[in-house]
Amino acid sequence: MRPFGWFALVASFGGLGGAGCPREAAKVIPDAAPSVVSVGAPSSVPSAADASLAASASAEAGAGATAAKRPTDLDVIVLSVDSLRADMPWAGYPRDIAPRLTELEKRSVSYTRAYSMSSYTSMSLGGLLGGKLPSEMKRSGFFFGSYAADNVMFPELLKAKGVRTMGAHAHGYFASAGFDQGFDVWQIVPGIIFKNETDPNVTSPQHESMAEKILDDPRLDSTRFFAWFHFLDPHDQYISHEKDGIPPYGKTLRDRYDAEVLFTDRYLGKLLDFIATKPWSKRTVIIVTADHGEAFGEHNMFSHGFELWENLVRVPMFFVVPGVAPRRIDTPRSAIDLAPTITELLGVPGDPGFEGSSLVTELDGAPAEPRDVVIDLPMTSDNDKRRAIVRDKLKIVAYGKDELLKLYDLAADPEEKAPIMRGEAFDAMAKRYREYSKTVKEVAPTQCNVGCLNRAYVK
Repeated sequence: MRPFGWFALVASFGGLGGAGCPREAAKVIPDAAPSVVSVGAPSSVPSAADASLAASASAEAGAGATAAKRPTDLDVIVLSVDSLRADMPWAGYPRDIAPRLTELEKRSVSYTRAYSMSSYTSMSLGGLLGGKLPSEMKRSGFFFGSYAADNVMFPELLKAKGVRTMGAHAHGYFASAGFDQGFDVWQIVPGIIFKNETDPNVTSPQHESMAEKILDDPRLDSTRFFAWFHFLDPHDQYISHEKDGIPPYGKTLRDRYDAEVLFTDRYLGKLLDFIATKPWSKRTVIIVTADHGEAFGEHNMFSHGFELWENLVRVPMFFVVPGVAPRRIDTPRSAIDLAPTITELLGVPGDPGFEGSSLVTELDGAPAEPRDVVIDLPMTSDNDKRRAIVRDKLKIVAYGKDELLKLYDLAADPEEKAPIMRGEAFDAMAKRYREYSKTVKEVAPTQCNVGCLNRAYVK
């Protein structure tokens, strides 16, 4: 079965304080000038930031002052794009396939080494909403898995504190996944053909129009809100858009994918233009990210899912925050940090079960301290178990029941072609992985075939 990809662009708008109360009168601070500095560890994806700026950057500068400039009644909009790879134009990709997102990234705090939670939609987005590894959440064990209602999803926390929560999506799976928990508004683009093995739909025009209607609610002028729109069109078939004036680039899968990214970027730009007309736009945080990347022959693989190669789990992740100066951060971070970040921006206490860390202080200018990034692919009826830890330039991947470990030096071997199987670095990372693995509270899926359960969860 061909895997599906989903969460690709996340744009989030968040605020600090007064959730559930009428919107406070706040002085709006103009967007900072689009100068960009890069800080943190080196990235294996080329950065568009000038090296001299990166060398002189100081993450500590102005952290307190930046926080004071942020409006106190922020909203959050997450724009995610399915299958959006990390190698976009703002990261050095030579084709100008995303001009609107590229312009937006210049005004953002951008994480150049961001990781999705997993390598396909069901696991990545379930973990993102729950703020923990998908292995630790109650779910069914099928590729198109559904999440149990007694999982705590962060939109539920927002809704309980009076934040209006809204979402619209462009695949039939979103109607049954359990991702709708805590949303006041949850809509699916109508007329979608849902097939397990493929995605023949073109949805950006209808999806963008639906998002505009949701955001045109007059109540949003006086009510704090969170909105999430997951755009799908770069996914799966890479349908031609020549009739819409999108160049074909060529005949390869990457050529066709690039044209789909450009098509999606056009409608994201249209939505961004609409947002800019609203009175609440100057106090809105935009977060852009993806649910996973995509393969075009790397490791003899195409599409996504099943493995944890860098091209499958490296994604864009950037934040446009009113009053916060743009900069690039090269320290590895994960989508597991989005739930605590969004709740803090909206002034809502996070769940004690969140496993990530809020990025708000980093957005304000504090240094991005190194910490491990965990990527999690639980066993399902369609794939074996995988889990990885990224620490600075090193990445260790565990296979199956953790019997096999492979280490990669991402600086020396960014394409992950030469695994390290012994030596001091391997021993240290293997120990680190095994110690971490003992802390994972794995939950067996509620439904799965017998082989899946035996392979993954029977010790």
